[in-house]
Amino acid sequence: MTTQNQPPFKTLRDGALKASIWKNTGKKGAFYSVLFSRTYKDDQGNLKDTDSFSNAELLRLANLATRTHNQIREFREADKQTQKNSEQEGAL
Repeated sequence: MTTQNQPPFKTLRDGALKASIWKNTGKKGAFYSVLFSRTYKDDQGNLKDTDSFSNAELLRLANLATRTHNQIREFREADKQTQKNSEQEGAL
């Protein structure tokens, strides 16, 4: 679940843009969810996140989404390999 109580599994950044990736476990094993946001400073200088993006940020966001997709694909391949290794060890 993507709650603020649980830190992201991995965060990718492009300047103020970020993709927070959470690893979850379900009946069929691990799965990943993503929250895209932009960090900014409020009037008091506090860092805040928003899920609103300007037109000028959309291409960067698209590139960040591609990087995030590729990263999750690597995580899933590693998960499969870990599961395969566990199954092989259990068969010994």
